[in-house]
Amino acid sequence: MKKFDRLHPEKFSSIREMIRRAVKSDPNHTAYVYKKNKEQISVSNDEFYTRLQALGAKLCSMGFSSSHIACVAENSFNWILTFTTSLCTSGVFVPIDKELPIENIVYLLNDSKSEIVFCQDKFERALSKYENELPNVKYFVTFERTESEGKYLSFSSLIESGKSLDKSEFESLTNDENALKYLVYTSGTTGVAKGVMLTEHNICSAIYYGMRISHMLDRGLSVLPYNHTYEAVCDILVAIHSHTTLCINDSLRRIQENMKLFKPEFVMLVPAFTDHFYSVIKNNIEKKGMTKSFNRMIKFSNSMRKVGIDLRRKLFAEIHRNFGGALRRIVCGGAPIRSDVSEFFDNIGISVTGGYGITECSPLVSLNHDEDNNIFTAGRRLECIEWKIDKPDENGIGEILIKGDVVMKGYYNRPDLTSEALKDGWFYTGDYGYITEKDEIVITGRKKNIIVMSNGKNIYPEELEQRIAQIPYITEVVVSADKNEFGQDIALKALVYIEDENIDVSALSDDVKKACDGLPPYKRVSKVERRSEPFEKTTTNKIKRTSD
Repeated sequence: MKKFDRLHPEKFSSIREMIRRAVKSDPNHTAYVYKKNKEQISVSNDEFYTRLQALGAKLCSMGFSSSHIACVAENSFNWILTFTTSLCTSGVFVPIDKELPIENIVYLLNDSKSEIVFCQDKFERALSKYENELPNVKYFVTFERTESEGKYLSFSSLIESGKSLDKSEFESLTNDENALKYLVYTSGTTGVAKGVMLTEHNICSAIYYGMRISHMLDRGLSVLPYNHTYEAVCDILVAIHSHTTLCINDSLRRIQENMKLFKPEFVMLVPAFTDHFYSVIKNNIEKKGMTKSFNRMIKFSNSMRKVGIDLRRKLFAEIHRNFGGALRRIVCGGAPIRSDVSEFFDNIGISVTGGYGITECSPLVSLNHDEDNNIFTAGRRLECIEWKIDKPDENGIGEILIKGDVVMKGYYNRPDLTSEALKDGWFYTGDYGYITEKDEIVITGRKKNIIVMSNGKNIYPEELEQRIAQIPYITEVVVSADKNEFGQDIALKALVYIEDENIDVSALSDDVKKACDGLPPYKRVSKVERRSEPFEKTTTNKIKRTSD
């Protein structure tokens, strides 16, 4: 087999084919690194596939070759092994959000018709109390268990048992590439969960066409929750096809500690993380009284870059050491990237690239190219899709519609919701934006968040929030509207959270007004309120808006 070329990926038709190619091409490549009892464990491609085959063979012998297989657990190598094995069966993988209340988890297991559940010990204990309410579930497979007991099985025992089984049945399993393969429940920040039906063709298309625009580096840190498609598809699965070593972050609280330990070249995050890193770095520089000298270094560095000399990693080595010393790229998804944050990281030698995606599109729609990173757009569309703007206003802004290979089959057992979202092959995203002359997408906000003023003007609160968030001492902000007695939106207000209680906020209102300078009068914030607690977040660290 010819040597793998990350810059020119080859097409593949199934996840199994993709994994087999990676293993055959480089069996000794380190696929995963993770911590266990303070020790670093490395897993090669060959070791990974041996365990995958064993688990797959065992599932076949138990009669689960075409079942709905659920997983509810923290990020771990075992989660990845369960995920990839399930995708190689003829069944359906169902990731469950570990942060949901147990009653919601029970509901999703029933709604998805899951027959076997992989989980952590704490979820086994919780779900065992609802055993009689889960008639479809035949077994619970627990990652920490050392011995099996009744319908509660040991994950490690299943793999050990599977190693001695004939693998031919598992290896010969086939799939209809357009059949349901990956059932992901999403409800945004609130509301009834919807099961997004993704096919193997959807997933393979997102991987291949995404890699045609942006490629991975040699070593990454895997951080975001695995039950979300952004992390599962764009990081875990793309890493396999890219021959990338993926290091597993064991806790969000230890992300910087693990960056120093694993020394990744790239990491996939949501903007809330980059915003936090930016604030911490800037605050430390200010506390040391080095703001002026830091700005001079930036100016000198940028002047040297203009003549082809890049000194960023040397000049800002101390900052780089806090990220492990090897970090070159942060890939952001889930929300627009603040331009000041992206520019800051670029100035110190770390590129911040972004794109646009939504679970219903597997989840990738567009990406910024590695060599042409336009921080003011969400990049160029995947070659396998079409896009257009529905009912654009005078500024070209309207709802973004997507058609093509990454678009879902529909919502599981919800033909009513499916018919609302899919019309004549077009998926109505619920996101608003516009397409530039260069065929790049700019996201202005969510349809459900739009504020319609009494004068008929549409306000996208995300635009104002991005501006206000650039005020150095503001940690979080949500823009909403005050209403009159008739329920009409008449004035904009900003609710802000400031983490540092010692900050003098006497100039808060003035600073917010300055942040909105240059905007038309109807976009001006007239009221600013401070809250004492952080906003409630989703599991991907998005603020839950009270308007949802």
